Amino acid sequence: MVFLKNKLAIIIFLSFFTTLAFAAAPDITVRDVDGKYHNVNQYIGKGKWTAVVFWAYNCHICNEEVPNLVFFQDEHADKDATILGISVDGFENVKKSREFIDIHELNFPNFLLTLKASEFRKFGGGDYVGTPTFYLYNPEGKLLAKRIGPLKAEEIEKFIKNNS
Repeated sequence: MVFLKNKLAIIIFLSFFTTLAFAAAPDITVRDVDGKYHNVNQYIGKGKWTAVVFWAYNCHICNEEVPNLVFFQDEHADKDATILGISVDGFENVKKSREFIDIHELNFPNFLLTLKASEFRKFGGGDYVGTPTFYLYNPEGKLLAKRIGPLKAEEIEKFIKNNS
């Protein structure tokens, strides 16, 4: 009976994620708030789990959930996992994106992406639906899961533990 309950709990947990499997970290150029260009593949697949969060400055859920991500980054950055933030507000809203980063004291890299379906699909998880959206990449840079909506640090930790 206990075995069945544990098995059911794992199945329910994993059902929160859309499981995916793509071969390599995406090759996408983004800008930081200072206008410098970066490629996201510089941050994904470097021996750590990477949770990429797509956010918008005016997203109510993003504003509520981001402290969880700061906590997660504090706990894991020097060990096994990291967060990468992608604002879907584009460079035309850089001031508002910078304010979001400053207000929440984000302690992980954040970049700006002008939301185009073709660019979003390059991340490997299909079409854009809304913010927040999370993509979880394993240490080799393979996309393993996608989640639309809020995601607690504890859920990311459980996913990593169950897939390591």
